[in-house]
Amino acid sequence: MDAIFQVIENVNSKVNNVVWGIPMLLLLLAVGLYLTVGTRFFQVTKFGYALKNTIFSMFRKENAEKSKDKDAISPFQALATALAATVGTGNIVGVATAIAAGGAGAIFWMWVSAFFGMMTKYAEIVLGIYFRHKNEKGEWVGGPMYYIEKGLHQKWLAVLFAVFCLFASFGIGSVAQVNGISTAMAQSFHIPNYVTGIIVCLLAGFIVFGGLKRIVTVTEKFVPFMALLYIFGALAVVLANFRHILPALGEIFTGAFQLKSVGGGVLGYGIARAMRYGFARGIFSNEAGLGSSVLVHASADVEEPVEQGLWGIFEVFFDTIVICTLTALAILTTGAHTVEGLEGVAVTMYAFESVFGAAGSYIVSVGIVLFAFSTLLGWSVYGCRVSEYLGGRKSMQVYKILFLLVSFIGSVSSVQLVWDLSDTFNGLMALPNLIGLLCLSPLVFRITENYRQRVFKHKNVSPLLSFHQNDVFKITYRK
Repeated sequence: MDAIFQVIENVNSKVNNVVWGIPMLLLLLAVGLYLTVGTRFFQVTKFGYALKNTIFSMFRKENAEKSKDKDAISPFQALATALAATVGTGNIVGVATAIAAGGAGAIFWMWVSAFFGMMTKYAEIVLGIYFRHKNEKGEWVGGPMYYIEKGLHQKWLAVLFAVFCLFASFGIGSVAQVNGISTAMAQSFHIPNYVTGIIVCLLAGFIVFGGLKRIVTVTEKFVPFMALLYIFGALAVVLANFRHILPALGEIFTGAFQLKSVGGGVLGYGIARAMRYGFARGIFSNEAGLGSSVLVHASADVEEPVEQGLWGIFEVFFDTIVICTLTALAILTTGAHTVEGLEGVAVTMYAFESVFGAAGSYIVSVGIVLFAFSTLLGWSVYGCRVSEYLGGRKSMQVYKILFLLVSFIGSVSSVQLVWDLSDTFNGLMALPNLIGLLCLSPLVFRITENYRQRVFKHKNVSPLLSFHQNDVFKITYRK
């Protein structure tokens, strides 16, 4: 058996080096750059508009209401559920490992990946809304498999995406997250792993078997709470070391362009290493390019593809520019990254302990538990959507049972191979999705320009709202 696992590990290692190698990272960056230029830097020129019509719109009474469509979810619920999946342990542990592997300069390249990733995520959601349809229960369903199948007429490529996403949901979305929760609870509170596994599975089962409506009802309350809790903790650490903020920023910018060589190697090694780990961890954190969050955004009660796409811009901004940056500054301003013998989550814990004492490790542990549990819920939605695509609605119940069983296994086993396999499947998801984005990018540009003409220039042109608008749907544009 050990020999079989060794073979799987060796094969996966080779595949992973290709999937997450420099060519793949550059492809993700190039797609984001291409979409940014094609939309005329929409995430810059309309950033204020995006904030006004996404997170700030929640404070306007008329927009704070629930979805008017009883079978749909509100745009904020879609965002909260997508953030539940994207805001995870990568925001705590991933940042620390990026700094350890690529230096402080990796954070700059993480920002770069997020800047272009905003438009990648925007394009995914625009296509997801445009090509979505209602299933037999009257729920909106959409995602990369639908815009690949309907837009490119490549069913095999759509199925490939769905299969990769299904495997990823069992790995990174289930086993790895519950393992992280049980490990944190055992280390900080001495709770046996199997006890944590049982509790997590019971809670998750109650929520997941309640369907999408119950999941989004939980995430819309849970995600803001967990995010604010961690943000306030990280802010306290940074502000307590405010004298080191400017030096930390200087370290980030100088490290990003450090022309050092190692062992007589090629000049510019430092830049290449910082870029690689900054891009990789940024994409791993916000999932721009993977196509995963579209699976829930497509269920939102909106008419305009662009309006839900704005939530995608905010999602990447909040996940990477806000939360990951706070983690990075907490680490850099406290010098946690320079302490010998520390790695991974221990680096972030050291930063928090320097301000909060022993309570700092508990804050980080609780943060990991909350982030991991939210990721579990978010990925359960993704898995349900692709299982519905592959096997119909009946297959969703089977998927949910398997999802919970696999989750419990994750609490009581070592899952390094699962992490590695999940990382590979995440990258494999990106390949068909990026093909779809590139081939359908002219449509994204047309939809964006159409919206710009109608909303910003007030021209009387016909809206581009849905692939089905002249067929199944009767959508009227509200002037």
